[in-house]
Amino acid sequence: MRYAGLSEFLSEAKAVLAKGPLAIVMAEDAVEVDTTLRHHLGAGFAAVLLLAPDEIALPAELEAKVHRIGYDVHADEALPDAVNRLIEAAPGQWLYYCFNAEYLFFPFCENRTIRDMLAFHAEERRDAMLTYVIDLYAGDLNRFPNAVSLEDAQLDRSGYYALARTDAANHNHPKERQLDFFGGLRWRFEEHVTPGKRRIDRISIFKAKPGLKLRADFTFSDEEYNTYACPWHHNLTAAVCSFRTAKALKTNPGSRWDINDFRWHNSTGFQWHSQQLLDLGLMEPGQWF
Repeated sequence: MRYAGLSEFLSEAKAVLAKGPLAIVMAEDAVEVDTTLRHHLGAGFAAVLLLAPDEIALPAELEAKVHRIGYDVHADEALPDAVNRLIEAAPGQWLYYCFNAEYLFFPFCENRTIRDMLAFHAEERRDAMLTYVIDLYAGDLNRFPNAVSLEDAQLDRSGYYALARTDAANHNHPKERQLDFFGGLRWRFEEHVTPGKRRIDRISIFKAKPGLKLRADFTFSDEEYNTYACPWHHNLTAAVCSFRTAKALKTNPGSRWDINDFRWHNSTGFQWHSQQLLDLGLMEPGQWF
């Protein structure tokens, strides 16, 4: 189905919003929109919503499988504004959000669905899940000048770290069970990334509820949603494998000419499999086996 805008979708597609989990994909450009949609359709979401400008073309058979919503993706805070409207319209449903050229991986996703994982996560009384945004980049920028190649995808196998997240309202005391995570291209090329956009943690899987708000820094108004685990043991985490940063660094005039290669001694080929991410410690199975 195709909708002229988000207001039309919210008024006409109440049945879609009544059954989750729902995936929200915002297409900032035309790069790998089709593979992003196919990946998330295959993950077991009840519906996939595409927020995109009209000029982005899709194959007819793929457009028939998603709910396409006309949207100004370059407006200020475009993604949190859209997610917050969907939160209000779908209380009680699990939602996930990402951009094009981003691919969700969770433990054992090759033979279990997103619904399987969320059923277990909910049994642990968790209403949100920490995801790490793992930068992907093409190994050969001469062949792939926009840094995007699914066949030649690389990632960093080390160089990730965490710092305490402080609470400015409480004399900079560390927040309980919250950390700021860093690494990947935003760490290695930090001179081209503003400080507020260097974190790689994102609460991109969560259960909607009345009054909940997603903030511009990808954290939520409910602080418990921003925690990496419950108080009594480690919980599941997931990874959003993303070409978004590499694409931006090779597209923006301020950084394009300063970067000839993203590879370094800790680069390795991405295997497009959850086991590699588990082995590298880039997501956590918790108590789920």
